Amino acid sequence: MTVISGFSKLDRRQRIKFLAEHSKMQASDCFRIYDFDAPEEQQGVFEQMIENYIGNFPIPMGLVTNMVLNGESLTVPYVTEESSVVAAASKASKFWASRGGFTAVVTSMTKKGQVHFTWNGNQKIITELFPEIRKKLIQATDVITEKMRKRGGGIKEIQLINKTNDLPYYYHIDVSFETADAMGANFINSCIETFASVLVNLPELNTEENHIEIIMSILSNYTPDCKVNCHVECPVEDLAGWDKKLTGLAFARKFKHAVDIANLDISRAVTNNKGIFNGIDAVMLASGNDCRAVSASAHAYASRGGSYKGLTSIYLFDNVFRYELELPLAVGTVGGITRIHPMVKKAMAMMNFPDAKKLMMIAAASGLANNFSAIASLVTTGIQAGHMRMHLTNVLSQLNASQVERETVIHHFMDRAVSYAAVEKLIMEIRNNR
Repeated sequence: MTVISGFSKLDRRQRIKFLAEHSKMQASDCFRIYDFDAPEEQQGVFEQMIENYIGNFPIPMGLVTNMVLNGESLTVPYVTEESSVVAAASKASKFWASRGGFTAVVTSMTKKGQVHFTWNGNQKIITELFPEIRKKLIQATDVITEKMRKRGGGIKEIQLINKTNDLPYYYHIDVSFETADAMGANFINSCIETFASVLVNLPELNTEENHIEIIMSILSNYTPDCKVNCHVECPVEDLAGWDKKLTGLAFARKFKHAVDIANLDISRAVTNNKGIFNGIDAVMLASGNDCRAVSASAHAYASRGGSYKGLTSIYLFDNVFRYELELPLAVGTVGGITRIHPMVKKAMAMMNFPDAKKLMMIAAASGLANNFSAIASLVTTGIQAGHMRMHLTNVLSQLNASQVERETVIHHFMDRAVSYAAVEKLIMEIRNNR
C-alpha cells in the first residue's frame, strides 16, 4: 500500500491530475470537474473553504412556499437531493396556512463546553478551591468574551463535575455559554482551551505530589438547553381536508397511532425522526449551518429518557388536534460560512435575514412540516405514491429519456403507480415501436 505525502501542497490541477492517474476515472472525466466552477469572484471562496479542494458538488435548492410561522408568511429555501422533500413540506405548509400555521418559541439558547482532566489529589481540596479557581478562569477569558458580552452573551455558569467514582481521578468542568446569533463553536473552544491552560498552571493544584493532566478541551454538540418548540393545532374536523376518504376524526386517530408507535418502537422512531430532518437538514445546508452537529444533538435528545423515541408529540383533547416538535437546535446566523458562501448569503436574504432564534424556529417548522406530511401520507395513501411520482424525473434521467419519451411517460403515470421497472418497461416499448 502506497502512503501519499504532500498531496495538500499540490495545486488544484495537480490534484485532479493525480486523481486521473490513481483512480478508475477517465482523465477527461476528471477534468470535467471544472464544469461546475462558479464565476471567478465566487470560485475563490469555494477553493479556500476545505482542504485538498478539487471542485464543487452542486446540490439542488428549492423553495417551500406558504409557510406561515407565528403569523408571518415565509418562503423557505431547502437544499436537498431527495425527491419529494420540498413538495412534502410545501403541501403541509399550505394545509396548515389556512389552519393557523406553525407556532414556534425558543425556550432557551444555552450551549456547553467542557474541560476533561485528571487530578490525583484529595477530592475535598479541589472542591473547596474551586470557587476561587472559577474567578481565575473567568478573568483569563475576559478578552475573548468581551465582544460576546456586549451582544448579551458570554459565560453563564462554570461547574466542577466529580466523576472519580466512574473513572479514577477523572473530573470535568462544565461551562454554559450564550453565543447570541453565532453558533459559537470557535468562541467556546477558545474559552475552553484557555481554561485548560489556566488549570495546568495553578500552583495550588500542581505540586510535586499532585498534578492536573488535561485530557481534552472541547465544546459539546449536545445542546439540550438550546431548545425550540413548534406546534400546529386545529379542530379535529378541519383535518378532513387532507384525505377525502377519511373524516377528520378518523385521520386524527390513525395519525395518533402512528406517533404513539414512534414512542414505542425504535425502528419506527428512527424513521420518524429522519423525516423531521428531511426539513431541518435542508434548511441547515441552505443557511450554512452544521447539520451533523444539529442531528447528533437531536438524536441524543431523543434518547434522554433511556430509550430512543420520536421527537414529536401528539395531543387530542376537546376535539382539538395538536402536533408538536421539541428539540435542541444550536444554529448561527453570523460567523462560519454565513457571510462568505454566495448561495448561503442569498438563502439568508430569502428568509429576510433571520437572527439565530428565528432561524431555529424556521428550521423546527420545516422539520414539523416534513414529518407531518410523511405521517399523513403513511396513514392514508402510503408513502410511495407521492415519493415515486416525484422520483419519476430522476428515473427518466437514469434511462436517458428524450423529451418526447418524458412527456409520454409522465402522462402515462398520472393515475398509475410508479416504479422503476414499470417506467423502464414503458420506455423500452416506446423505443421498440418507433
